[in-house]
Amino acid sequence: MDRGVEPIRTAVVGVGHLGRNHARIYHEMQHVRLVAVVDTDEARAREVAARCDARPYADIEALLADPPDGCLPAAVSLAVPTEHHHALARRLLSAGCHVLVEKPLARSIGEAEDLVRFAGEEGLRLAVGHVERFNPALLAALPHIRDVKYIESRRVAPFSFRSQDISVMLDLMVHDIDIILHLVRQSVVSVSALGARVLSPHVDVANARIEFENGAVADITASRVSAKAERSLRVFQGDSYVSLDYLNRRAAVYRKSEKLASGAIDLAKVDLAAIGDPRAFLFGELIDVVDLEVAEAEPLAFEIESFLESVITGVEPVVPGRHGLRAMRVIARIAETMRVL
Repeated sequence: MDRGVEPIRTAVVGVGHLGRNHARIYHEMQHVRLVAVVDTDEARAREVAARCDARPYADIEALLADPPDGCLPAAVSLAVPTEHHHALARRLLSAGCHVLVEKPLARSIGEAEDLVRFAGEEGLRLAVGHVERFNPALLAALPHIRDVKYIESRRVAPFSFRSQDISVMLDLMVHDIDIILHLVRQSVVSVSALGARVLSPHVDVANARIEFENGAVADITASRVSAKAERSLRVFQGDSYVSLDYLNRRAAVYRKSEKLASGAIDLAKVDLAAIGDPRAFLFGELIDVVDLEVAEAEPLAFEIESFLESVITGVEPVVPGRHGLRAMRVIARIAETMRVL
C-alpha cells in the first residue's frame, strides 16, 4: 500500500486476543503509524503500546480528548466484547474516525442498522472483521465457484472461554453465513435449525439449513465445544465441487474425468471385481482432482490492508457494514426458528 510520504494514523481499541494482533499488524505495515492503543486493562494497554511504539489509553474518551500529537487517528480497529460494539463504534464514527469492527457488527439488528446508517450519513467507512473472507484458501477457490447448488459448511472448535456473551451463531457461524451469502448472492427463502446449550448460557452447538430463492441449499454446523478444531467448506456445482480447509489453508477442485463425462466409462458396466483398488479407480479414472495454489499470507493482514485502502480511496470495504448486517439478519432468522434441545 503506497500513499506517499504521510503515514495513515491508526489506533486499536481493545488489545486482548484479537486486538493485539491488529496492533502488531498496523505497527508492521509500511505507510501506517499506530499512534494509540486503548484498553480498560491499563497494564495490558501499556504493554502492547510499548511494543508497538504507540501511546496507551484507558478509554476512548481519553483518546478523543487528548490524541497523540493533537491529531485523531483516521482509522480504528475495534476489538472489544460484542456488547460494547455499538456504543464505542458510534462514538468513534461521531468523532470522524473510520472503523473496523470485529465480528459480529453489533449485539442486535437495531444496533447494527444504526451503525450502518450513521456511517453512511457521515461518509465514513465501516468495515466488519469477517476475516475468513480473506483466507487464502477461499481466495484461491473463488475463481472456481460459479453455479452453487449445495454448500456444506463445518466450523467446530474446543471451548475457548471467549465470547461467552453471545451464541455460537454470532461467535462462529456468522463467518460461514457471511461467506455463503457472498457465494450464493440470492435471497433466503427458508431457514430451519437445531441447537444446544452445553457450557455457556447461550447456544454452543448449532446446525442450520438455509434455502435460497434459486434453489441452492446450505447446511451449516458450528460448535465451540468440540474435541478438536475443524473449519471446512464444500461447494457443489453442476459439474464439480470445491473443497476448502480454512484451518490448514488448502483448496481443491473435484471434477468428472473426461472419460466419465464423455461416456467412455459407463458406471453401470464397471466390474468392481476387476478394478482392484476402488479408491484408486475413483480418483484415477472417474474424478480429476486439482489442488489449488494457495498463497502464504495472514488473513488478518489482508483484512486490515483492505480496510485501510478503503479509508484512503473512499471505496467501499471488501466486507462493509451492510454485509455484517446482512449476516446478522440471517443469524436472527436462525435463532428465531431454532429448536433448542
